[in-house]
Amino acid sequence: MESYQAPISLQAPWRIGVDVGGTFTDMVIVDSGGRLEVFKVPSVPDDPARGVLNAVVKAAAACGLSEGDFLGQCGFFAHGSTVATNTLLERKGAKVGLLTTEGFRDSLEIRRGIRSNPWDHRTPYPEVLVPRHLRLPVRGRLDTHGVELEPLDLEQARAAGDRFRAEGVEAVAICLINGFANPAHEIAAAEAVREGWGGNWISRSSAIVPIIGEYERTSTTVVNAYLAPRVVGYLRNLDSELAAKGLRHRLFLLQSNGGAVSVEQIAHQPVNLVLSGPAAGVGSLRHFARTAGHDDLISMEIGGTSCDVMLMAEGRIAITDELTVADYDLVIPSVDIHTVGAGGGTIAGVDRAGMLFAGPAGAGARPGPACYGFGGTEPTVTDAHLVLGRLKPGPYAGGSVSLDLERATAAIRDRVAAPLGLLVEEAAAGILRLVEQNLLHAVERISIQRGRNPRRFLLVACGGAGPMHGAAVARKLGCRAVYVPRQAGAFCALGMLHSDVRQDFMDVHFQDLDTLGDHPIEGRFAALETEARELLTREGFDAADTVTERELDLRYDGQQWDLRIPVAAKDGAAAIRAAFETEYDRRFGHTVDGARILITALRVVGKGLLPPMAETPPPAADGPARPTGHRRVHIDDRHREMECAVYHGPDLRRGHRLPGPLLIEETTTTLFAGPTDQVEVDAAGNYLIHLDNQEAP
Repeated sequence: MESYQAPISLQAPWRIGVDVGGTFTDMVIVDSGGRLEVFKVPSVPDDPARGVLNAVVKAAAACGLSEGDFLGQCGFFAHGSTVATNTLLERKGAKVGLLTTEGFRDSLEIRRGIRSNPWDHRTPYPEVLVPRHLRLPVRGRLDTHGVELEPLDLEQARAAGDRFRAEGVEAVAICLINGFANPAHEIAAAEAVREGWGGNWISRSSAIVPIIGEYERTSTTVVNAYLAPRVVGYLRNLDSELAAKGLRHRLFLLQSNGGAVSVEQIAHQPVNLVLSGPAAGVGSLRHFARTAGHDDLISMEIGGTSCDVMLMAEGRIAITDELTVADYDLVIPSVDIHTVGAGGGTIAGVDRAGMLFAGPAGAGARPGPACYGFGGTEPTVTDAHLVLGRLKPGPYAGGSVSLDLERATAAIRDRVAAPLGLLVEEAAAGILRLVEQNLLHAVERISIQRGRNPRRFLLVACGGAGPMHGAAVARKLGCRAVYVPRQAGAFCALGMLHSDVRQDFMDVHFQDLDTLGDHPIEGRFAALETEARELLTREGFDAADTVTERELDLRYDGQQWDLRIPVAAKDGAAAIRAAFETEYDRRFGHTVDGARILITALRVVGKGLLPPMAETPPPAADGPARPTGHRRVHIDDRHREMECAVYHGPDLRRGHRLPGPLLIEETTTTLFAGPTDQVEVDAAGNYLIHLDNQEAP
């Protein structure tokens, strides 16, 4: 007989954040009193919206409300979706036609000729998203200042539209030479193409990404066109379905830049959603910087499929414009995230050379790890944890699945232990050791290779699987502590509730920095700021809740790449030069004394600030913490197997301090700490693992 569970009581209005991951769809709710609740349901890869709606059904039922009442009392609904990323990865986008300036028909296929591995000259690039017979040239030419050298041939553009209609093209990308300097030709070409084609999905480079760099501008615009019919249709349908069920406010999406935006705003630039889910971690990092009292953080968010690593230095999270997804080059404002295929569902095995491997392939939501019992037979990281005692058989992830030890043991025995001549436990330990080495390299990539020493950072272990590996990876990095949010398994969904609405604006502008006093750029900055404020007003923000930030793209004369430097209105050339050289020295280890510095672009970031959420102080400990039990757990190669205390997370209170080795079982994750570690429950109710780093390199 099932026990009765009283409905969850929430104070309206509440905020909802939903993150669709590869294995689970997470929903986080925070009400006006600061109460936080987390719900997990299996993701539905074939229909991601179904996972969102299933989470709504589950949460409404737990609150004793109808779906209409539950959504009707929601004041803010944010969604991070992998639909754009998956559409590109799985090559399921629209059939695209490209209109380009005569003589530039093949620039998309020629690319830049730069390879990430300069010694690999044979691996082919991915297939071009627009085949040559759909890349149509048009006569007309602007110079680099946007002055017309040759009029646009409108009849040729209309004929291209006719060709696109005959070929069944679903979306059109328009990228004309020097369109960033003057959009007139692209605007006229779009109207002419529409006359012949008759479709609605037209992406102009001057509206999507008005930058110098013909290939990057074309590639980004083409990807935008490729995604638009699939992604925007999905988002509008989900928005409509939520509204029909009772949601009174607009649905917000998380962009790659870590900020939120409404469906209608993103409809013109869906390419900005390619990092929608992981970028939500920006909001969580800012929140945990306050609760931990530390503004140098590295997050290691490990879910079912991958690990996303992000760095906050002195309270700022790096933004980059250089992004590669599925080997397609994009130039969009994006959080600087490094992703590796290392998650709870990462598949391990033995290759034909007899070597152990782990990843990058994952088992996904279905069939998932072998221990889920959904038909999977490949051993995964989750199966290894179960075999080693770090996870226990039975209900897992809030009851979404049940872990089967026999299935996990069989998978590791048959696919890893037997081929290598090892015991099952040795094989499972080898899987974890290899995965943690991959995690170490991922963190080094975002820290050491960016000129940052990870030893002065606090590692934030999050995601459903992150707290299982956080202490081991931090020890190898030389960190002194690991921060584990109590709701680590819903890191991105929680971040959505702390993510301000954000829009980025850019104006290409070439000027010698030293001439700033003679030719000020205040007017151009002011125009961008006005545009930002007007857009945020349309999104429903008052002037008091709107802020703008200025940035400049700078480079030494003769170099190809820029650094993005924050500036203030009062900053003169000397202050800007000092800021640029400080950042340049940190990144590259030197500066060029007295060298000419060029401004290449002006940027304005517009933010609509959400009101801070109420926070309820967690209860203080009123006595020593008591474990719910003990079990034998494999620690590492040095300590082998030890008796490990097991704690029920909800029983732990602010002020508790626990010696390792231990396991803390929370609703969304399990925390593992070694025999020389101590775990403290901090003032915010989160976990701080203090490490003894004698084993660090």
